[in-house]
Amino acid sequence: MFNSRNPVFRDPVGAVADGTPVHFKITLPRSLHCSAARLMIKDDFTGEDLIRGMFWCGMNGGDAEWWECHFTPEKPGLFFYRFQTDTERGTLQIARGRGGEGIFSDAPAFWQLTVYDREFTTPDWLAGGILYQIFPDRFARSGQPKTGVPADRRLHENWEEQPDWRPNEDGRITNTDYFGGDLRGIEEKLPYLQSLGVTCLYLNPIFESHSNHRYDTADYSRIDPLLGNEEDFSRLCAAAERVGIRVVLDGVFNHTGSDSVYFNRQNRYAAPGAYHSKNSPYYPWYTFRHWPKDYDCWWDFITLPSVNESDPSYRAYINGKGGIIQKWLSAGASGWRLDVADELPDFFLEELRTTAKTQKSNALILGEVWEDASNKTAYGQRRRYLLGNQLDSVMNYPFRSAVLGFLTGADAGDMMEIILNILENYPPQVVRLLMNHIGTHDTERALTVLAGEPLNGRGREWQSTAHLSRERRRRGLRLMRLASLMQFTLPGVPCVYYGDEAGMEGYRDPFNRACYPWGHEEKELVEWYRLLGRLRRNCPALKEGNFLPLFADGSCMGYVRREKTSVLLCVINAGAQSRTVEVPGEWRLSRAVIGVVPDENNTLVLEPEDCVVLLKKERSEF
Repeated sequence: MFNSRNPVFRDPVGAVADGTPVHFKITLPRSLHCSAARLMIKDDFTGEDLIRGMFWCGMNGGDAEWWECHFTPEKPGLFFYRFQTDTERGTLQIARGRGGEGIFSDAPAFWQLTVYDREFTTPDWLAGGILYQIFPDRFARSGQPKTGVPADRRLHENWEEQPDWRPNEDGRITNTDYFGGDLRGIEEKLPYLQSLGVTCLYLNPIFESHSNHRYDTADYSRIDPLLGNEEDFSRLCAAAERVGIRVVLDGVFNHTGSDSVYFNRQNRYAAPGAYHSKNSPYYPWYTFRHWPKDYDCWWDFITLPSVNESDPSYRAYINGKGGIIQKWLSAGASGWRLDVADELPDFFLEELRTTAKTQKSNALILGEVWEDASNKTAYGQRRRYLLGNQLDSVMNYPFRSAVLGFLTGADAGDMMEIILNILENYPPQVVRLLMNHIGTHDTERALTVLAGEPLNGRGREWQSTAHLSRERRRRGLRLMRLASLMQFTLPGVPCVYYGDEAGMEGYRDPFNRACYPWGHEEKELVEWYRLLGRLRRNCPALKEGNFLPLFADGSCMGYVRREKTSVLLCVINAGAQSRTVEVPGEWRLSRAVIGVVPDENNTLVLEPEDCVVLLKKERSEF
């Protein structure tokens, strides 16, 4: 009756710019004797119900008929719709079923129409590239002497030691052990990163903080002294840019550290912070229930006092002219990844975007959102991240769920549905910059998810000794090849979490944040990632090409990426049995980047946990 992903029924499909006429068409059996049909629309932001009458527009074969109408959304927003028909069986509702198809149902299942600002643009420089996420303390250390490092930090001498995970004598986990990774160390590894095809570094927080993760900012205006200084940062950005790599910083603007120049609960800093004086210039930044000890915190962590983003002085400090956002862009950064973006108010995100784009018109603003960011509700409010005046794109956790789910036994059709829902709901300029990761500092390592025992809530004691057996690791490395292939070939930009390409494993923090194993990498896996890097560099279809699902059945999935000069076919068998797959005959004339071309019967034979990648283009270099 209707399919929102098929232009015969809805044209154009997917998200649209405001002012775009959208053509809707349904087909009904003649036996229903339909006398009227309506498109029923709910404007999600105003709550207004909009009704568009549909017109009979001809027969569809001998037993069905067509009804159609147009709807032109005049402003950005979300619009949820379904159809209503008057028939000899009474008034029937056509609601959204699996795969975007229409079904007769009274259940409240609506289709979503995302409408974005027609002026919405996103930076070109990241499209088709590769992101690489670095946890700065654990990637590489230069050994360069540092000044001003606080004396209460414990430095590991052995790079290969396990991070501290046991509580201290007070029963607290302080995250105050360091390995000394630094900015100069990252700079020294630029040739390695370039060999992987990396085009952008995403650095976890680098500003002065008093934990190894640095999400408890102590001073936004200073580089943490253990990492180096502002000169080292600008030098890294300049050196990276010379080899085609940009740098994106982590912005933690929902909270600060309690041990900071702003709050100063630990009396580390000379000037009084909000904790010690109501006359502190930073006092209005925080919300005290009973000053000074009872205050709002991020998820009730007393070391992370929440910031009141509506305070004018805080907004000026972060988003004002010459403020923190502009300072680090002018020092060499190319953009910001915003921590817990769903906890930052709309006005703050809009202000931050304007400020960043004023400093650098092509600055990237990317947000941490774990769900479908097009329709997320946070704190009772529908968010507007992707409509044109807040984020350029987001971390793509739904794709992570789809990739890892598919490779650990979930049905391929269900996982393909996750992918297609995101592509249907997100604006195309957002899709091309999606941060496609399969693991971050907040999740278990992908290799562990793919081949390890499920965590099942087990604590750090168990995690500290849990390692993959030789057999499990061998299988995990096979599955990592498939996971990374999907990560690199789905729409968006792959983001490699440092060490995934080297075969690092580990459950939760801090075991997923160990030091990069220089000299002990899984060399074959590193070479695989280099192959994928060359594939992205030489295949234009992976930049902004269309995504066309071919099949998704059980443990096997196939899809095509297509643009004018190149077409790529990926087929993945996640199962334990060989699979024979029939593909369109055109692929017999393709080039096999991975695997072999189809035989004379247009079939591919895939071994268990294996893949085939075929390419059609005039010229290719791998």
